[in-house]
Amino acid sequence: MTQRGQHIAVIGAGLMGHGIALTFARAGHHVTVTDPVSDMLATCPARIADSLTLLGADANDVSDALGRVTLATDMASAVSDADVVFEAAPEKLDLKQRIFAEIEAHAPKDAILASNTSVIQISKIMGGLSGRHRALGTHWWNPPHMIPLVEVVKTEWTDPDLAQRMFDLLAQAGKTPAMVEKDVPGFIGNRLQHALWREAISLVENGICDAETVDNVVKASFGRRLAVLGPLENADLVGLELTQDIHKQVLSDLEISGAPSPYL
Repeated sequence: MTQRGQHIAVIGAGLMGHGIALTFARAGHHVTVTDPVSDMLATCPARIADSLTLLGADANDVSDALGRVTLATDMASAVSDADVVFEAAPEKLDLKQRIFAEIEAHAPKDAILASNTSVIQISKIMGGLSGRHRALGTHWWNPPHMIPLVEVVKTEWTDPDLAQRMFDLLAQAGKTPAMVEKDVPGFIGNRLQHALWREAISLVENGICDAETVDNVVKASFGRRLAVLGPLENADLVGLELTQDIHKQVLSDLEISGAPSPYL
């Protein structure tokens, strides 16, 4: 079932918000954007136009997309008839909680409510809502109009049918959605990314190499491969027995600290 022609509300007109708005406007949806910072809101159309131009859109495509974008100066008018609401506010838990309380007070009862957060558990953001079944996470990667992945994060309360509707909406807008079945901090991508960063920092901290060497090693070896071959595909390729043998030698020596490094 097509979901073109949905009304998408985006809360936040910054780097993430304007890219989310751009994505859905370009896909044929009507988008309303609001932001409490008046200058940020006012410049949103110009930034959408600049980003579309960088993506190769011609003047007609830019005009068509901008024609689907409306600016709203308050939350109530932005979400009052929205089918889907995306929050793209700073990574502050209390702020996001307040925003969703206001969204729930003004949005239709059947609107899907989505938080764009990189690491905060969605259940912490949405736990105070009365309609928690329609709340989920959508972790867009920066810049959101260029990076294909969007992680769709279910909580224990999320209606699976609504999560699938979100997944399909994103796919139809040209994104590559990934379903996250359990609401854990960092979801999938950031857990993988920061596990690598933790070890990278540890290597430098312990004098094994300098920072430039860490980056060169990644860029000149498996970093190139990761664009086309995921880690579990690679384990299959080299063989699971060999992977086990390597793990027996190295895993016990890797950084396992549960806190940020003092060196960082």
